[in-house]
Amino acid sequence: MSLPNPVDPPRVTLMGPGPSQTSESVLAALARPTLGHLDPRFLAIMDEIAQMLRQVFGTDNRTTLPISGTGSAGMETCVMNLVEPGDAVLVGVNGVFGGRLCEVASRAGGEVTRVEAPWGRAFSPEDFERAAAGRRFKVLCVVHAETSTGVLQDLSGLREVADRMGALLLVDTVTSLGGVPVELDRFGVDATYSGTQKCLSCPPGLSPVSFSDRAVDVIGARTSPVRSWYMDIGQLTRYWGGERAYHHTAPINMLYGLHEALRLCLVEGLPARFERHRLHARALAAGLGAMGLELPVPEAIRLPPLTLVKVGAEVDEAAVRRRLLTEHGMEIGGGLGDFKGKAWRIGLMGASSSRGNVEGCLSALAEALQHQGVASRGDGLAAAREVYASV
Repeated sequence: MSLPNPVDPPRVTLMGPGPSQTSESVLAALARPTLGHLDPRFLAIMDEIAQMLRQVFGTDNRTTLPISGTGSAGMETCVMNLVEPGDAVLVGVNGVFGGRLCEVASRAGGEVTRVEAPWGRAFSPEDFERAAAGRRFKVLCVVHAETSTGVLQDLSGLREVADRMGALLLVDTVTSLGGVPVELDRFGVDATYSGTQKCLSCPPGLSPVSFSDRAVDVIGARTSPVRSWYMDIGQLTRYWGGERAYHHTAPINMLYGLHEALRLCLVEGLPARFERHRLHARALAAGLGAMGLELPVPEAIRLPPLTLVKVGAEVDEAAVRRRLLTEHGMEIGGGLGDFKGKAWRIGLMGASSSRGNVEGCLSALAEALQHQGVASRGDGLAAAREVYASV
């Protein structure tokens, strides 16, 4: 039997819900020589990663580090450390990932109360107040950027709600970190998790997390051990902190990549980076609207890094996505859950958020729809260019 050839993947324009395009300098960082995970020179890199993460998260939290695993590992880390069997947990569910939080909290032994909102809509603080009905909860969980719908949740007022129910505030920032302001300290967030493959534009494999001192104190007062040995934040901080106690062999080269991705965020400047995401999202929305495509999420709660596009019954949405990939070398995502088979999800995350990608996507969509005999109502490219001309 002949040996397989070396891996040689094609260049694809990644405009789905993740992963996003990886910058050349991040790819180069991944290829740097591997050091030992306790080498003093690598430990210095770890310190810089933690400091840059604090800046991007908008926090002074001492317990801020990347978990060795994808965003779901970060979710499990936060939930497994904060939730003990019998703890009351209140979770906002308006998409797939709120539902996943419920599942993880239940597996941790929590007694979960779901707060439901229609997919494509956000919560108000009053929604959680009504659901709590005066009861006490250990943790209030909400998704900041719901990847399945493209909804951006306003965090204003949730700290006060959590205080009234005696709860810690846990927020999913997987698709928001590095693309929109997160500002953990401003909003009083006690715990959060994210992923590297979205707006940070680093390959998947790490999940940045951050815990407030209040959350760390709650974890320290647990009456039972954290159910996951690997994700026990107490043990992890002994490796990431001054003690440098061995816990696991860190993914050295992935951390090189995260270091460079965070450095690029700060070189660009967070305000400029957030404005770049907003600009390209506006141009994309204008172009899609001109073509006659509906955006189900209201503009006021639309997530700039991810746009949900409704697909009419006359369109074979999966065939359009296949054509974009095979004929245009471009990937967009399909719908999940309530939107499965009924929507596309177009990502403009990190390095993928560019004028070239917006214009290329609008052109490719127009061609793919025309291939199915579905004509665009108007010129999407012209509408997008009007947005750019107005800046």
